[in-house]
This record gives sequence, C-alpha cells and structure tokens, in this order.
Amino acid sequence: MYVIVEINGQQFRAEEGKKLFVHHIQDVESGNVVEFEKVLLVDNEGVITVGTPLVEGAKVVVEVLSPLVKGDKVLIFHKKRRKGHRKLNGHRQQFTEVNITQIVV
Repeated sequence: MYVIVEINGQQFRAEEGKKLFVHHIQDVESGNVVEFEKVLLVDNEGVITVGTPLVEGAKVVVEVLSPLVKGDKVLIFHKKRRKGHRKLNGHRQQFTEVNITQIVV
C-alpha cells in the first residue's frame, strides 16, 4: 500500500516504514509526530483511489527523525567572457528527515 501525499508543496510517494527528506518544516523537534492530510492518491493492493482533488479521510502520520539536515552544496558560477567578471555563489538546501509510521485510509 502506498499513497501520494503533498508535503510543503512537493508530492511524495509514501509507504509505511520509509524515510523521506522533505523541505524544512518549521517549529518541529526530533521525535515529534506530524500528520499530513493532503493525500492525492491511494493504492491499496491494486485498488487505486484518486482524489478530486484530495482523498477524503486519508492522512499520513510521520515521525520527525532529524529536524534540520543540510543537503549537498550547489555551486552557481557566473562569468562574462573578456570582461573580468566572475561571481561564485553556493547554496545548501535545508531538509527535515521524517519516517512514515502510519497511513490512515
């Protein structure tokens, strides 16, 4: 059984026991339980239910494992040829690691 759930503007395929890295969730601590009710699709052993736009009564319960995880560094390099202009910026995206504990349909 799996569901497609929307968490902080992104869609994820969620199964029980699976770990996910989602965009940083504000004001949570390690061990907190969070519920997400924006379930878009449910696949229950081959029986697929598609929401219009959401599936009624379905939710995903997750446990926060680590509230702040930094992703890999992405380097952005700008250069204008023959002008002596170079600029290098770096960015590390912040994520929250969650473990899916329960899917309620």
